[in-house]
Amino acid sequence: MEKLTFDRHTSAQFNAELEGARKHLMEMGGLVEQQIDVAFRSLMSVDTDLAAKAIKMDKDVNKMELMIDKETTHILAKRNPAASDLRFIISVTKTVNDLERMGDEAAKIAKQAIELSDSGSGPQGFVELRHIGEKVRQMVHMSLDAFARLDADAALSVMHQDEAVDLEYGTAIRTLVTKMMEDPRTISRALNVMWALRSLERIGDHARNVAESVIYLVKGKDVRHKKLDKITEQLKKLD
Repeated sequence: MEKLTFDRHTSAQFNAELEGARKHLMEMGGLVEQQIDVAFRSLMSVDTDLAAKAIKMDKDVNKMELMIDKETTHILAKRNPAASDLRFIISVTKTVNDLERMGDEAAKIAKQAIELSDSGSGPQGFVELRHIGEKVRQMVHMSLDAFARLDADAALSVMHQDEAVDLEYGTAIRTLVTKMMEDPRTISRALNVMWALRSLERIGDHARNVAESVIYLVKGKDVRHKKLDKITEQLKKLD
C-alpha cells in the first residue's frame, strides 16, 4: 500500500498524519519480524549472542509502540476521524498492540535459548519446533503484507494457517510429554522447548489478530471470536 486509499481530505496535514501512522506501523512490523527471526535462530543454534540481541530489540519495539500510540491518540483527539479513517486508526492501534506482544514472546524464546545454553543442551531432536517456527514466521509476514496491501483474502488465509498451527502445537506438546515419560533425562530440555513452542503459538495467535484487524479495516466487519467457516461465508457475501 503506497498511499492510504481511504477518505481524502482537504487538509494535507491530516493526510500526512495518516500516512505517517501507516509507515511507522510497517516499520514496527518489520522490526518485530526481524526480532522473531533472530530469537528463533538463537534457539535453534543455542546462540546466546543472538538471544541477547533479540532481547535487546524488544526495547526498540516498545519504543515504537509508544510513538505510534502517541500519533494515533493525536489523530483521534485533533482530527475526529470518521468512517474508514476511524477504522484505520482503530486497526492500527490494535495491530500495534499485537506486534508489541509478539515482541514479548520473541524475547521469551530468546530466554529459552539462554537456558538451554546454560544447561549445555539444545533443541536437537525436536523436529516439531522447527516446523512450527517456520509456519508462524510465515503467518506474521503474511498478516503484515495483508495489512500493507489491504488484502482481506490474504488475511483469511492467515486465519486458516493459525488453525493448522494450533493443531500442530497440540500434537507437539503431546509428543514432548511422551518423550519426558519415556526418558526423564529429557525433562529439562523438553520443558524449555515447550515454553518456546508456547511462545510461537502465541505469536501465531497475534498474527491472526492482525489478520482480523485487516478484515475489519477492509470490510468493516468485526470477525473476532467467530468460527472460521462463518467468517468465510460472511466475506463471500460481501464480495
